[in-house]
Amino acid sequence: MYKYQMAGFHTKTFLKHDDYMSPKSAWENIQQFIPKDKVIWEPFYGDGKSGEYLRELGCKEVIHEKEDFFETDKGEVVITNPPFSNSKAVVNRLMKLDKPFIIIMPCSKICTSYFRENMKDLDEPIQIIIPRRRIHFDKLVDGKTPKDFINRCNFDCFYYCYKMKLDRDIVWLE
Repeated sequence: MYKYQMAGFHTKTFLKHDDYMSPKSAWENIQQFIPKDKVIWEPFYGDGKSGEYLRELGCKEVIHEKEDFFETDKGEVVITNPPFSNSKAVVNRLMKLDKPFIIIMPCSKICTSYFRENMKDLDEPIQIIIPRRRIHFDKLVDGKTPKDFINRCNFDCFYYCYKMKLDRDIVWLE
């Protein structure tokens, strides 16, 4: 079956604290950069809404299924918000797949050694889209939003892009 959807980890801590879903606004922010004519693979299923949002924004074909990202390879472009606690494995896998991607991750990930090692010698450099405001993710615990959850993220995220051929290496959203 699939091990890695959003919270595919073996401890209860990660099961309860790594399920943060992308709001529609996260994809609306960058809709002009998402290729509508390519097969989009959104590999981290979560609550299933990301795939719906991408379709609503005009993506003709979106693959968004409950499958193991580490054992599957679909689509032409990866557009996703992966579980941040497993970002090293996700980045390593994306580089092995060597297909265009846009992923949402904390801005601090660019300072990690694994990110540097994966990205420093690429023929096409990583490009970054910087949102105007923080992305406020929707939290799920056991598939439901906790009653006491306040939708306020306390860190900034970037959209990390590879082989997306943006006009600039750093794009500041208005």
